[in-house]
Amino acid sequence: MAVGAMALAMTVHAQNAYDAERLLGNDLNGTARFVGMGGAMSALGGDISVMGSNPAGIGIFRSNDFSVTLGLNNSATISTFNGTTMEEDKTRASFDQLGFVYTYKVGNNTSLRYVNFGFNYHKSKNFNRLFSAGGQLNNFSQSWQLAQELDFSGVNSVESFNQILDAENPYRQYWNQYPVLSVLGATTGVVDYYNGVLGWDGYSNNYFSKESGYISQYDFNIAFNVEDRFYFGATLGIYDVNYDRYSSYTEDLNDDSGNENGGYTLDNYYGLDGAGVDLKLGAIIRPIEDSPFRLGLAIHTPTWYDLTESYNATLSSDILAYDSPYSQTLSDYLDYSYLSYDYRMVTPWKFNISAGTTLGGLVALGAEYEYADYSSSKLMDMEGYELGEQPSVEAFLKGVHTLRVGMEARLAPQFSLRAGYNYTSAVFTDDAYSALTTYRTSTDFNNIKDKNTFTFGLGYRGNVMYADLAYKYDMYKSDFYAFDDIDLPATKVDNERHQLLFTLGARF
Repeated sequence: MAVGAMALAMTVHAQNAYDAERLLGNDLNGTARFVGMGGAMSALGGDISVMGSNPAGIGIFRSNDFSVTLGLNNSATISTFNGTTMEEDKTRASFDQLGFVYTYKVGNNTSLRYVNFGFNYHKSKNFNRLFSAGGQLNNFSQSWQLAQELDFSGVNSVESFNQILDAENPYRQYWNQYPVLSVLGATTGVVDYYNGVLGWDGYSNNYFSKESGYISQYDFNIAFNVEDRFYFGATLGIYDVNYDRYSSYTEDLNDDSGNENGGYTLDNYYGLDGAGVDLKLGAIIRPIEDSPFRLGLAIHTPTWYDLTESYNATLSSDILAYDSPYSQTLSDYLDYSYLSYDYRMVTPWKFNISAGTTLGGLVALGAEYEYADYSSSKLMDMEGYELGEQPSVEAFLKGVHTLRVGMEARLAPQFSLRAGYNYTSAVFTDDAYSALTTYRTSTDFNNIKDKNTFTFGLGYRGNVMYADLAYKYDMYKSDFYAFDDIDLPATKVDNERHQLLFTLGARF
């Protein structure tokens, strides 16, 4: 019972705005036709993937449809810190989409013409990414952040500092009293005490992270066609979260005289698993009976997530000022009940308005605008009480605007050319940062800026079979910080993602 209470206390202060952002927003992904048009099909409908943006779009179908999509993803990063540039990239094949639509014709002379049912699986978010950064620190050091947090927690004498060093299991003994990462620093010499808790002067650093996993989305749809002018739909979405992250941070240190003084390495292991559910409602209207012009509206409820996180950390030092190297791993001192936590997250409402039309049956044009107030996301414990870092969500996340436009031109009766563009505004405020809370063992954070996405596609339509190919290019900048220091310059990062998608399908 005591262990459970301590685990609850831990997590009240663990999750913050950066944990929330990880589950917010969606990648542009799905069928190659949908991606090739930049996803701007919420008013046009007629594609399996549209059930995830405007459920009414499935009401456009007048025949059964089945499709499967495979992809190839490449993510690349270029970081620059104090004149040092580092690059990473990762390429991986993926299974991106599988779905079908079943159409039921009610009649030609009834108001209700069709009732359609659909299912679609796709990866709504892809986490696979490698990243590295580093360079000259000019005496900045992560160790000072650890030292300051220990000082703020009440370690204000050499006696209180030595009590940490002399404890048989300081992590368990001081579990809810001192920051666990600062205790790791004390037991490995990364922080010391001399007229106060002190860190070291950093000479240079190197950071590396490997992220993997995805959010799988399963959509179940029903849609209605009323008089071939009014379309209504609903989609139940079920989400499966699978995320893993390994990071390694190394510092080379100087002593007070500016001489080489060894260094230390902090390795972090983090996993997040869970499930979520939401509901999407949509409508498409042709305001003028004889015109192909359509207006669309969709509302997405929040996604309710139940999540489990787990973590571990190892801090190893070889500082020349000490007689021997040190190494501490949390899992050697704490069991799973300390190093894991169940919590809940509620994402914001999402609103989508769209318009679309066709010109002479040869060109289709679509545009849409989407808004979600990320700062209204909620982090809660399993009893529904807000977690301690909820204020960081409200302070550092913003309302996010997304604009999508796309076109499809028929080059010949069976071949089409597509193009699209997406713009998504910045997620974080300019002053966002990640505080070192009592139970957090990583100090890094990455402030993502505006995102631009460009897409191109080709399509073939036969009597039954069809095939589509799409290319997507994402680009955005971000400011990365290996630790929090108000004077530490940002690592400037250029982020890119290339995706190639191939869809094979049949209409019958």
